[in-house]
Amino acid sequence: MQIQEPNTPDNKQNGFHHPFWQLAFRSFFLTGALFAATAIALWAAMLAGLITLPQPILPAVLWHSHEMIFGFAALIAVGFIMTAVQTWTGLPSITGLPVAALLLLWVCIRILVFTNTHTTIIAALIMSLLWWAAIVFTFTRIIFSAGNVRNYLFVPMLMALATLNAATLVLALMGEHLIALHLIRSAVLLFTLLIGVVGGRVIPFFTARGANIDAQTPMIWTETIQLPLTVTCLVVFITSHFELLPFSPAILLIVTGCVHLIRMKAWSSLSTFTMPLLWSLHSAYAFMGLGLIALGLSYYIDTLLFSNALHLITLGAIGLMILAMISRVSLGHTGRKLNVKPQITAAFICLVGATLLRFTLTLTGHAFVGWALSASLWVASFTIFFFIYWPVLSAPRQ
Repeated sequence: MQIQEPNTPDNKQNGFHHPFWQLAFRSFFLTGALFAATAIALWAAMLAGLITLPQPILPAVLWHSHEMIFGFAALIAVGFIMTAVQTWTGLPSITGLPVAALLLLWVCIRILVFTNTHTTIIAALIMSLLWWAAIVFTFTRIIFSAGNVRNYLFVPMLMALATLNAATLVLALMGEHLIALHLIRSAVLLFTLLIGVVGGRVIPFFTARGANIDAQTPMIWTETIQLPLTVTCLVVFITSHFELLPFSPAILLIVTGCVHLIRMKAWSSLSTFTMPLLWSLHSAYAFMGLGLIALGLSYYIDTLLFSNALHLITLGAIGLMILAMISRVSLGHTGRKLNVKPQITAAFICLVGATLLRFTLTLTGHAFVGWALSASLWVASFTIFFFIYWPVLSAPRQ
């Protein structure tokens, strides 16, 4: 996972030659972490009735869902992919001014969406299409130039996220808020597809190296079916909102979650408890499997709300996986030892706590307390990351 960054001589540690702009992971990770803390703090204030969105084009719940998936999670995912593609292909990725331009465009979109008028949402839609088009074009050009067939899969994933992002904003403008929310939930399931692909590659590898153990042979059947099963689950889930199917997505969700959990049996998870950079990744993947099972069960259990089950994935899987990956990638890609500070371990624990409290307290009828505590722990987690990793990501590679 080592990446050769552009040289930045001492006389060029300014402007777009500054290390902050060298490859997408630096500025995207820091900005994404700061936004994650800020957006959830705003959401908690909205839930408490302290603030409201300026206009009603995007209702508060839709703004929250949209910004956490297409704002925060998408920025981090793109920062990782646009950095890793240089390692995957051996060809240079974007750096300097293009990185700054993409980040500025992303910031403008966030401001426009929060302003939330008919005009600003249209502007945000246009800018979002431009942002995704630049990402997809750049990534596709690099991997196709290198003939990097193994990672062609990321192209349709990025295009699907772009499509869901645009469709959500169009539907919000039309007043079709329920359909827009369904598409955002579909985007959450699309992230489970991304986690399944990336996690399946890196978690066993990181575990074998970090725990100094022999890599175990993966179970062929889980490796074979997890991708097509997840894709099928996603397609059925999306379709179920628009067509009356002879079956619900419930069974597929449960089976997919079980396959992911069984897949982990070959990853030596029990050997990682003393290594924060490893147990955090394993925990995130486990939350994904449990979240998919809970989503399926929510179709049959009235007290288990779909939105509550979904937060096992959004907080525990996506949130913790992101925090674990950016903590590790930021060290590795800047030439530092893979040793996290105790504060980052505390941040991981906070996110685990946020996930469990959000799920259990809502399930037991104490929803508002669960939301408040969960939001506080989430904000603490990403605030810690921002301040601990600012000196790392704004300084030259060691």
